[in-house]
Amino acid sequence: MIEFFFDCSSPWTYLAFHNIQPLAKEFGEEISWRPILVGGIFNSINPSVYASRETPVPTKARYMKKDLGDWARSAGLAIKMPPTVFPVNSVKAMRGCIWLGNDAMVPFARAVFEAYWGDDKDISRDDVLTEICTRTGIDPAKFFAGIGDQAIKDQLKVNTDEVIARGGFGSPTIYLDKTDMYFGNDRLPLIREALQRRKASAA
Repeated sequence: MIEFFFDCSSPWTYLAFHNIQPLAKEFGEEISWRPILVGGIFNSINPSVYASRETPVPTKARYMKKDLGDWARSAGLAIKMPPTVFPVNSVKAMRGCIWLGNDAMVPFARAVFEAYWGDDKDISRDDVLTEICTRTGIDPAKFFAGIGDQAIKDQLKVNTDEVIARGGFGSPTIYLDKTDMYFGNDRLPLIREALQRRKASAA
């Protein structure tokens, strides 16, 4: 089982979300999708993210933008960095992922990623989420009622607290076999190698 803790407000998470699905399929692995609120992680244990945004290193920032563009090109994705609204409040979208459940959330999450990073739409807005729901076959009225449920709100916090407790510090945080942690899209080649080792040892 691959556990994928994610927040749609991260461009690197968009890349990993896209790239890990064919990798999991190749090795016959199921993915447990675990929505989180990455701002909760930053507030709790990784406030350096905010400091780096306030006083970025210009050369590093320029390279990061190039690096992101290179990865997006490799994945065949459109990513605008930064979007007009950045950072964005993704809490409603991430609660929606939890409300939909493991399999049903995938097309919705993909549409949220595309809307924010590809189409530069503010995914904190109800009208944008309504459009995404309609496009993915979800009843908007049921969606907004569902994400208002206290159990859904609580589960998002539980997921966020869990990834912190397990050593995570951002999005995406990926685990193999519960304890083997990987962070970020660029660690997928290492995940591939780990899956290959597992496959070889089982042969």
